[in-house]
Amino acid sequence: MHDLDSIFADQGLLAQSIRGYRVRAQQLEMARAVAAAIEARHVLVAEAGTGTGKTLAYLVPALLSGGKAIISTGTKTLQDQLFNRDIPAVRAALKVPVTVALLKGRANYVCHYHLGRAAVDGRFASREDAKYLALIQRFARTGGSGDKGDLGKVPENAGIWAHVTSTRDNCLGQDCPSHKECFVLEARKRAQEADVVVVNHHLFFADVMLRDEGAAELLPACNTVIFDEAHQLPETASLFFGESVSTAQLLELARDSRAEAAVGAKDFAALPEAAEKMDKAARDLRLAVKDESNRLPIAAVSRLSGFNEALAAAAERLEELTQLLKSQAERGPGLENCWQRAAELGAGIKRWRDQSDGGQVRWLEVFSHSLQLNSTPLAIDEIFRRQLDGNPRAWIFTSATLAVRRDFGHYCGRMGLAGSDTACWDSPFDYPNQALLYVPQGLPEPNSHGYTEAVVAAALPLVKASRGRAFCLFTSLRAMKLAHGLLQEAFRAEGLDYPLLLQGEGTRSELLERFRTLGNAVLLGSQSFWEGVDVRGEALSLVVIDKLPFAPPDDPVLAARIEQINKQGRNAFMEYQLPHAVIALKQGAGRLIRDEADRGVLAICDPRLVGKPYGRRIWQSLPPMKRTRDLAEAVAFFAPPDPRP
Repeated sequence: MHDLDSIFADQGLLAQSIRGYRVRAQQLEMARAVAAAIEARHVLVAEAGTGTGKTLAYLVPALLSGGKAIISTGTKTLQDQLFNRDIPAVRAALKVPVTVALLKGRANYVCHYHLGRAAVDGRFASREDAKYLALIQRFARTGGSGDKGDLGKVPENAGIWAHVTSTRDNCLGQDCPSHKECFVLEARKRAQEADVVVVNHHLFFADVMLRDEGAAELLPACNTVIFDEAHQLPETASLFFGESVSTAQLLELARDSRAEAAVGAKDFAALPEAAEKMDKAARDLRLAVKDESNRLPIAAVSRLSGFNEALAAAAERLEELTQLLKSQAERGPGLENCWQRAAELGAGIKRWRDQSDGGQVRWLEVFSHSLQLNSTPLAIDEIFRRQLDGNPRAWIFTSATLAVRRDFGHYCGRMGLAGSDTACWDSPFDYPNQALLYVPQGLPEPNSHGYTEAVVAAALPLVKASRGRAFCLFTSLRAMKLAHGLLQEAFRAEGLDYPLLLQGEGTRSELLERFRTLGNAVLLGSQSFWEGVDVRGEALSLVVIDKLPFAPPDDPVLAARIEQINKQGRNAFMEYQLPHAVIALKQGAGRLIRDEADRGVLAICDPRLVGKPYGRRIWQSLPPMKRTRDLAEAVAFFAPPDPRP
């Protein structure tokens, strides 16, 4: 065991090497717990409040352990931050010769085969894409990583990327003529050889379940797996332990079938014709559901006029295409791949239509341009437990939000981690002096007409007192958009010139950069701004939350889980819905205080926080802020603190 006390001391290796390093007792205690779990190959579930410095607390023992470690993060942004900044800093401070690799999903790497095919095909949605193609071709020839994140001149959301990267479905594997120069295989090779591999949760679970992207090959040699932002795992795991088929996959299959036919089966006109018919059937299937951005249970789906007929037609066109692809499959690896994909998609649709397994819930998700048939397990604890019970290794789960009043029962129950070691460290920030929790008086019930108008009216005096510098977080896009219009009117009426930023009017990173630069902006956001956002300093001094973030009870997966728990004679609200809302609220509240010098007000506008018996359990799970219901006291908090002793 290395001397962690001296490493984390005020004159230790970290202090000597990392600018701005501060000694935190909680950080050292967490590092000791992580080191002990790694040594004993135990499971550790650890909540570390904002400001603990949990990244250093797990990196130091992981890098010193001498074994192979996989570190999985919630987002690609955090993944890049770990790989490019945090791990190099700790490695330099500790002077340990560990090798590190970054592994992303295959859709992040240029595919030589699909790049070449796109150049020959030459059909793009815009002139921009044609211009980007030339840049990507040059980029692919430079011999770098092939990671599209390294080509800043082409936006990550540019349509061209879908044409020049591969998916699990359309990768040709060893049959690919560019197999030897494949960027994905090169990234996997580096990961196999590295001491520390940085992945993200989606990649980890896709790999483990599908044995696809390389992590399944990494696990056997791995001594330690660390999940940062581990509160996201239950939803991510549910996604990958289930099954889905989308109209987007059908359209991609049609596109690839046409392209492969043009190269390998030019004399077989029936194939592109069948691909066109399936393309139309997939688009008709999407149009059979009028909703946008909605999740529908199977009972509601069966009542949709024309849906079952459209699904049957798509399945029929897919079967016709499958048989034609089968007849041409031996003419090239691309055609064979399309045949295998078509057969798999057809089997997936059949399973979704025929399924009667009580352990799964069938539902439909509708997006602007696509539709997805989903089958999700009601519980993932046993499935995930099997992953843990393989070779003995350390599993570390950490986040700022895993417990409800220091109780990990909800999280451990969902993840199959009952009986694991748990630990909780409070934030080192001085919350009683740095932050104020304000619950406005006189607000109506959250489901009443005019509730959002009441929230905006309650928030406006605080926004004025804080001189902008606010996040307004909403539990629905509808409420967010309504509040945006109301604030625009109020700002005009009162002559307020605070810039109003709205989620969707740019990427999240662009909006955050504008928010920081402006210094007095008001940003309105929904789900994507509740977590993973770090704005330090005076630019963010007020966080307004419209409602307690209970998941919509009509969500098909949640509704099925509630029904199952209640059928077993348990209380789904107390056991599942309330803990879920507490963890989400802690994430939103965590946006306010990000540094020792930050000060601000957290306004939670939901009267249930003080009016319902369970409200106490919720606010007791938040950091220990001073609490008030007095608007004057909340407004006064924005005045500069008295410098006198």
